[in-house]
Amino acid sequence: MNEKMDVRRTAIFLGFAFGIAWTTGLVLYLTGGLVGSPMILPGISLALVLLAGPYMWAPALAHIFTRLVTREGWQGAFLRPNFRRGWPFWIIAWFLPAILTVLGAVVFFGLFPQYFDPSLGVVAQQLATAEQQTGQAIPLTPWMVVIINSTIGVLIAPLINSLFTFGEEFGWRSYLLQKLMPLGGRKAMLLMGVIWGVWHWPVIAMGHNYGLDYVGAPWLGMLMMVVFTVVMGIFLGWVALRGGSVWPAVIGHAAINGVAGLAVYFIQGEPNPLLGPLPVGLIAMIPGMLVAAWIFASRSALVVPEALVVPDAKLETAEGAVL
Repeated sequence: MNEKMDVRRTAIFLGFAFGIAWTTGLVLYLTGGLVGSPMILPGISLALVLLAGPYMWAPALAHIFTRLVTREGWQGAFLRPNFRRGWPFWIIAWFLPAILTVLGAVVFFGLFPQYFDPSLGVVAQQLATAEQQTGQAIPLTPWMVVIINSTIGVLIAPLINSLFTFGEEFGWRSYLLQKLMPLGGRKAMLLMGVIWGVWHWPVIAMGHNYGLDYVGAPWLGMLMMVVFTVVMGIFLGWVALRGGSVWPAVIGHAAINGVAGLAVYFIQGEPNPLLGPLPVGLIAMIPGMLVAAWIFASRSALVVPEALVVPDAKLETAEGAVL
């Protein structure tokens, strides 16, 4: 490799990314946390605004502030879409998370069938409650609700969610990943995943993703989040590098968020959230782990295609390819 890691800019970026997010987390905690947060508009809580705003956008703001403070300029911002040649990785980023989520739920329910409810009792109860509140019959069956919501989650949610996931990806994969790549592709992916997971810790400690009703809460949930972000970080880093742009990672992250809750429709009882059936659980994460292991083991997976090397984004990979 021809470049050394830019420790100074990396540290400044992390200071901004963690400082903005964790300060937002403190405000969230002091104003009632995730559960007791006040409503500022009908259906919109302060917690939602803080999470979707300054928390999720902290990495993007850190990227901007770091470039301004250090006078780095904007070369290598990784924003050129490169869709013409990198389009396969846009497609993979869009649809693979849904496939992995479904497979993960199948693995979990296969191992723990006592938690699987084919009658969709959760959805049926929601429909009954809605009918009671509105006084009108809802012409939908539970399966129709699941099919509609799943279709929206797979096809439409990646577009809508991208408005928010760009705030993270413009920091993580567009800036920090490039700064870590001189360490080598594999080390960069692992370190990136750990940093990303630790960044989530304040909201995980307040019950995000795993709740707080499990043995070892919130500490085991915080550790499990790091496992999840390492696995998904390898996938998102891969589609960004191979796609030659941050946009496949934005779409992939949005797709993950869009389909993450699909298994909830089939749950009965109280499964351990550290295991599944949501993809942040260890058992449900197995399909994603296999994909991450393939990427991690493949020498070519972390090499940027030479056809995607463009002047405005120079990135040193583990194998010396420049993007």
